[in-house]
Amino acid sequence: MAEKVAKVGVKKADGYLYFVDKQGDVSRAKMARAGKKGGKPEKVAKVGVRKEKGYLYFIDKSGDISKAKMVRGGKKKKAAKKKAKKKK
Repeated sequence: MAEKVAKVGVKKADGYLYFVDKQGDVSRAKMARAGKKGGKPEKVAKVGVRKEKGYLYFIDKSGDISKAKMVRGGKKKKAAKKKAKKKK
């Protein structure tokens, strides 16, 4: 399902949310806990991955960047089928 895009090998620390930012680099932010707000994002590794439309980019278990095809619009498809049946 998921496909590796770049090998980074980031070691994840507890209490942080790791993600691929708009520039394609690995960033992390302190997670919000029990009334406390989260922290500002900080860059962990500069990678520069080019993102393709229709894919979700994430940091996998081994600390590398992976991508998976996004599934969109489940409810809209059901609504469209009902409208098509009514027209006939």
